Amino acid sequence: MESLLSLAFDNLSSFDGSKIKKGLKQVEGLLAQICLSGPRSPRKPSVARGRDQEQAFRKGLSDLSGDPAFREFFKLQEGFEWNIAQRLLTTLDWLVVRGGDGQYDLLIVNALDLIQGVLLLHPPSKALFARSVHMNLLLDLLEPINCPAIQSATIITLVVALLDMPQNVRVFEQLDGLLTVTSLFKSRETGREVKFRLTEFLYFYLTPETPSITRAAEARSGPAALLQPSPSKLAKVLAGGGNGGNNKNGEAQGHESDATLSVEEKKLLVDRYLPGVVDELLKDLDTYKPFGGVLS
Repeated sequence: MESLLSLAFDNLSSFDGSKIKKGLKQVEGLLAQICLSGPRSPRKPSVARGRDQEQAFRKGLSDLSGDPAFREFFKLQEGFEWNIAQRLLTTLDWLVVRGGDGQYDLLIVNALDLIQGVLLLHPPSKALFARSVHMNLLLDLLEPINCPAIQSATIITLVVALLDMPQNVRVFEQLDGLLTVTSLFKSRETGREVKFRLTEFLYFYLTPETPSITRAAEARSGPAALLQPSPSKLAKVLAGGGNGGNNKNGEAQGHESDATLSVEEKKLLVDRYLPGVVDELLKDLDTYKPFGGVLS
């Protein structure tokens, strides 16, 4: 697996768009191998499907924890050398800086999609977004200058980065993330698809928060432990210590960054930018149970 990652990282580090595209494809292929299994039975595919066609089946999360390939992948992600999320963020930053004319828009969307997948497979990598430089990168991608496809992909990535990570939510708030989101929501230039994604984000933001430390403690037992945002080498490096101040890089530290806010407290924050809208959103949350009610 190290050799595959090495090849992908070499391409992702290139200044050539075609090589970056190849590197993204290589990462996608690796993640696909982890998330997909082969045919469930040795029977040959039917003629209707074609003789040479093989059907892959998605593995459930409960299956991944016992998969040797996934365990090896998870182990490698614990350090910076092989951490895919970190490499993708570096590549994404390069694409954003040099893609002002839209030539790299598709690659930016692909990179965002892969970041989402990596964060879901290795939740401790979400600790990267406790750093303002990475959170600001996502917020920059929500600016009106970017195309709707990038904005929509960024909103989904932002949800994944904040899920079960209250310290990341606090960084998002400190960097005026709510102002960025609500300004885009209110803009007449924002398309319907992006506004739909922004509404989903506000639904998500207004749901109760779960302390990361509590989730980590619960995750230490049971076969699904690897899939939870438990402490890791990567998370420990970024979490820091201290008494709630900021370090020299301006990153949130200590208990303040881990603190959770109540729904009422977050409602007051959103009310600053969208007065009168929050009550309707909360009413929808209670009545329609968006996302299947999993966030209620």
